[in-house]
Amino acid sequence: MSDHPEAPVAPVEVPEPPYYVAVFTSVRTQDQSGYRETNARMEELVKEIPGYLGMDHAQTPGGLGITVGYFRDAEALTKWRSDAEHRAAQKRGRDQWYQSYTLHVAKVERSYGFTRAQSPQSS
Repeated sequence: MSDHPEAPVAPVEVPEPPYYVAVFTSVRTQDQSGYRETNARMEELVKEIPGYLGMDHAQTPGGLGITVGYFRDAEALTKWRSDAEHRAAQKRGRDQWYQSYTLHVAKVERSYGFTRAQSPQSS
C-alpha cells in the first residue's frame, strides 16, 4: 500500500533545466508508528521552500520506496536539507523507520516528457 494514496498518476511536469533533484531510495523497518503523520508534515513543509518544484513517489510490492524531489536551484535544496524540523524527521527515520536508504543529489541539465494524447471516445 502506498503512503501517498492521493498522489497523481502522472509524473511532475518537466521543469526547464537546469534544476536539481534529490533521489531518496529506502527500505523501511517494521516499526512505522508516526511515519504517516511525519511524512505528511514534511510534504507540507517542503512546499513552503521557495524553489521547490514538486515530488514523485513510487513503491515496489517488495517494499523499496523511491521519492524524487525537484528543486529550482541548489539554494532551495540546501534550505530544505537544513530545515530544523526536517533534520529531526531524518534522525527519527534513521532511529526508527528505515532499514536502509540512499540519497543522490544531481543537477539536471536536460529533461523531457511525453504524454499520450487523449483520443475521442467512439460511439
